[in-house]
Amino acid sequence: MNMKKMNTTKKMVDAGALAIVRADLERACEIADGLIMGEVPVMEMSYTLNTAGDVIKGLKERYGDTLIVGAGTVLDSETARHAVLNGAEFIIAPTFDEGVAKICNRYQIPYAPGCTSLSEAVRGLTIGAAFIKAFPISDFYGPKLCKVFKTPIPDMPILASGGINLDNLREWLDCGADICGFGGLLTKGTTQQIANNAKQIHEIITNFRNEK
Repeated sequence: MNMKKMNTTKKMVDAGALAIVRADLERACEIADGLIMGEVPVMEMSYTLNTAGDVIKGLKERYGDTLIVGAGTVLDSETARHAVLNGAEFIIAPTFDEGVAKICNRYQIPYAPGCTSLSEAVRGLTIGAAFIKAFPISDFYGPKLCKVFKTPIPDMPILASGGINLDNLREWLDCGADICGFGGLLTKGTTQQIANNAKQIHEIITNFRNEK
């Protein structure tokens, strides 16, 4: 039985974090090496780059199952299908789009739409979103946005990004974030520096979950 969507969703939740990447294949591989070393082997490749599909394909060919690679900034169904055909294992967007949700369901790919209201978040869940992305208003509300969503709907899976760092990661987790997205911390510097940051993120998430 093909349980692709379920398996990918579980791997993402187990990691608890992902890197938001905008880079060519060579740099993406340097980042990937650091993520794998630091036990955060999940990468979102942003479709703000025209070559995102090629980079996703190259990463999957090189790393296989040791790296989970998805597509970010996916605004429409055409882009979603392009990403999936190039090997994207999940789809993330700053917006909610019913067409993207349908493509993801068709190919059994986890979808995380960006939702700015509780009504929009519930609509996303209703049409099959694996996670609700607390973005972009997370930049204004901060970690409290997770509580706003989870208080009436405790089972809502939340992927948060925007303004999360080593100092406030625990607060985001405490407010209900299930997966946290990182930019600079997991994409800048040398492979070793990325690995060190990933290890710290992994330790914070692991310690938090062990205490619960």
